[in-house]
Amino acid sequence: MVNTHNPLHEYAGLELLSTAVLILDHDLNIIHANPAAESLFAFSQKSARGHPLNKWLPGNAALFSMFEQVVRSDAGFNENELIVELPNTAPLHLACVASPAEGSRVVLEFHQLDQHLKIAREEKIIEHQQLNRELIRNLAHEIKNPLGGIRGSAQLLERELDELGGGDLKEYTKVIVSEADRLQALMDRLLTPHRVPKMRHLNIHELLERVRKLVLAEFPETLTVKRDYDTSLPELYGDPEPLIQALLNVARNAAQAMDGRGEIQLLTRIARQVTLAKQRYRHAIMVQIVDNGPGVPEALRDKVFYPLVSGRDGGTGLGLSLAQNFVNQHHGIIEFESVPGNTRFTILLPVVDTATNGVHGK
Repeated sequence: MVNTHNPLHEYAGLELLSTAVLILDHDLNIIHANPAAESLFAFSQKSARGHPLNKWLPGNAALFSMFEQVVRSDAGFNENELIVELPNTAPLHLACVASPAEGSRVVLEFHQLDQHLKIAREEKIIEHQQLNRELIRNLAHEIKNPLGGIRGSAQLLERELDELGGGDLKEYTKVIVSEADRLQALMDRLLTPHRVPKMRHLNIHELLERVRKLVLAEFPETLTVKRDYDTSLPELYGDPEPLIQALLNVARNAAQAMDGRGEIQLLTRIARQVTLAKQRYRHAIMVQIVDNGPGVPEALRDKVFYPLVSGRDGGTGLGLSLAQNFVNQHHGIIEFESVPGNTRFTILLPVVDTATNGVHGK
C-alpha cells in the first residue's frame, strides 16, 4: 500500500464528470476514483484508495500490461474497444484513454460503449410503459362487464339448483362466483393505479426478506434463495406495497421459469451518478434478482415487459408488466440480461431526500 493524501480538493473537478476516471500511481495503486468510476467498477473510493487496481479488476492481464507500458514509456494510449472482466458480474465493454501525468501518475478515463444505446433503450421503455398502462386499462374495462354477467348467472343457477334438488352441484357454482370475484378484484386494481400512495421511509432489505419468504413458501423444498446484501445502503422513500409486488413478480417469474427447481440470488448495491429517465441522480439503490434457470427465450427478449406476453403455459403475462409500472411510479427503471444459467433483472430506484423534497444530488 502507498502513503496517500486526501485528494478531494485536488481532484474536485472530476466529481462532476459522467465518464469514469481513475488516478493511479506508478505501481498502479489507486490514488483517486471519481463517483462515475465507483459506480462503474462497484467499489468505493474510501475502500479502494491506496490499493492496487488489480485487486478490484482481477483477470485483466492484457489491460494491466498496457497500463504498465504507460508507466515505462511515459506515453499514453487510446483503446476504443475493451472487454474488462469483473468479479461476480458480466464483463464491461469499454473505451479507455490512458495518459501519463505529473508525479509519475497515470490517468485512466473509461466510458461504456453502449451508453447511448442504454439511454435510447430507457426512452423506449418509458414509451412502452405508457402504452402498456393504457392497454391494461382498456383490457380491464372490457373484462369487467362480462365478469358481472358470469357472476350473476352463476348465482341464479345456484338458486335453480336448490329448487331442482341439484345441491351437490353447487360447489361448481361457488367456484365460478369465487373466481369471478378474484378477477373482479384484479380488474379493480388495474383500473385504480392512481390511488393515493402510502409513502414512507423503507429499508429495501425488509422488502426483499418478505419477498424471499413468500417465494420460498410457494416452492419450499426445491428452491434456494441466497442473499448478498449491502447493509450500508440508505433508506428508500416509497410506497411499500407496490414495491413488494414488483420485487415479488420478478422473483416469482424467475422461480416459475425454473419450475421451482434452482437458485435465486437477491443482491443489493449502491449506484452512483446514474441517469434514470433523462434525470441525473447522485445515488440510487440497485436490486438484482438473479436465477440460474434456462434464460429468457430469444423470441421474447424484446417484449418481456409487454402485457399478455408470457413464455409459460398458463401465464397471464401481467407480472413483469406490472412490475415495470410499479418501479416506474417510483422514478426507477428495470432491465435484464439473460443467458442460459444466468438471468439477471436489475432494478434501480433513486434515493429521495425528503428534507428538501427532492433527490440526493439531483
